Amino acid sequence: MYLQKYSKLLPTVFLLIFLVACGLYLFVTGASVMWSGFIAMMFFYALIFYFGSYVAGNQKVKDGNDTMLAGRSIPLFIGIFTMSATWVGGGYINGTAESAKTGLVWVQAPWGYAISLIIGGLFFARIMRRHQFKTMLDPLSQRFGKRMAALLFIPALSGEIFWTAAILTALGTTFGTVLGLEAQPAIILSAIIAIAYTSIGGLWAVALTDVVQLVLLLGGLALVVPIAMSSVGGWDVAWTAYVEKNGVTATFFPSHENLGGYYWMWWDYALLLMFGGIPWQVYFQRVLSSKDEKTAVRLSVFAGVICIIAAIPAVLIGIIGGVADWEMIGAIPGNDSSILPHVIRYMTTPWVATIGLGAVAAAVMSSVDSSILSASSMAGWNVFRPLFKPDISPSNLEKVIKRSIWIIGIAATLLAINVQSVYDLWVLCSDFVYCLLFPALVCALFDKKANTIGAISGFAVSFILRFGGGEPTLNIPNMIPYPMMEGETVLFPFRTLAMLSGLMTIILVSRLTQNISVPRVLTKMEN
Repeated sequence: MYLQKYSKLLPTVFLLIFLVACGLYLFVTGASVMWSGFIAMMFFYALIFYFGSYVAGNQKVKDGNDTMLAGRSIPLFIGIFTMSATWVGGGYINGTAESAKTGLVWVQAPWGYAISLIIGGLFFARIMRRHQFKTMLDPLSQRFGKRMAALLFIPALSGEIFWTAAILTALGTTFGTVLGLEAQPAIILSAIIAIAYTSIGGLWAVALTDVVQLVLLLGGLALVVPIAMSSVGGWDVAWTAYVEKNGVTATFFPSHENLGGYYWMWWDYALLLMFGGIPWQVYFQRVLSSKDEKTAVRLSVFAGVICIIAAIPAVLIGIIGGVADWEMIGAIPGNDSSILPHVIRYMTTPWVATIGLGAVAAAVMSSVDSSILSASSMAGWNVFRPLFKPDISPSNLEKVIKRSIWIIGIAATLLAINVQSVYDLWVLCSDFVYCLLFPALVCALFDKKANTIGAISGFAVSFILRFGGGEPTLNIPNMIPYPMMEGETVLFPFRTLAMLSGLMTIILVSRLTQNISVPRVLTKMEN
């Protein structure tokens, strides 16, 4: 009886033993590590794992439905925290600082994603929660068929993996800079911990740890900013130097005169972020887990406001990193993606640096667990179940989801080890879902005449127009001669063209093929 009572603590105990062993190994091998920071980070990891595996485990996850949606019992307060923490991840913090260094005009993601949360809450959350869908792909499956939903799972999965990889990369660069550890071990260790407690506790584990992580993030960055700002002479000095260095790009909203041909590229990315931030399972998982429709709307809107507030410290750190005299400091950043960890490590005190590192680690963990759970939920519910085993039991579905968590988590970890820019991956993940998923989701929810043939045609058009413009991050060359070329860069807003063309194709082709492919009706699912 005694052993049974404390059996749920065993994973945390094993983790502590493993972390101590890692520390002893580093000590014996003579590794150059900031030990105060290392000890603090091990304590942080143990705390988060305890919350995720033990506290959430007591919520009694019974089957795949509980794993995915926490029994649709997430209250407003926890919902706001988990939604905000999911968006304000390592990619959000590091990517914002990275883009702010080169000019505020390219700091689009924070306010773009914030607007997407508000739009999602006002127009998408209510209808999704009313129908009691379990994943974002459910309305697509009902309207266009299970095979089309499985096809649309590919860009959804790609987006989640790219998102997770960007987050883990941000952590790796931060660990390497602040603690003196290699990036790869830091990425692998963080990924294993996040994957483990997510597979144990499901959405409750993710939600409860998100509360802790968001508090640590906001508190940690609040300590870092004033100390780092004082090291460059205060706000007035830093801002004057920043404006002199960046000129017309030191503003959030540019004019055509200031950016020239890049003005239309700027709007392409702005629209991508505002609407490409909606068709995400990681977003709808929180909407669908809320207690009712009103809660679903409120947590989306409130989370959008918090996302804007949380971006302010990262923007300020990017400004500090952009005007700092790194040659005099003696620690020149290898690339823009390492600006935030360099500011934390070299422009604050050791203990503040440790707290700042904890803030970044908190941000990373809060987004990694959410992304891998979201992708795994779709893999189990919308792909494996309908295509391979329609009569699967709830308990077996839970096993499939947990196995998917490990498979998808490992795939994202491998990608994170081999990428350079946090910001590029961070934006690319929304790029895919904006062009390929958003048109289908809009039509599935709001166009009663949309059918399968229209969805297939729209997907094909969006795919050709999007990837015809190339993708440097994935080494895909430009194949369509779009106007407004500057070297290999396409300034023409071809991503928005791909999205709008796909949307119009679904609408028009569906109406032309009503007799061939009868539109399906959305129905309310069993709770």
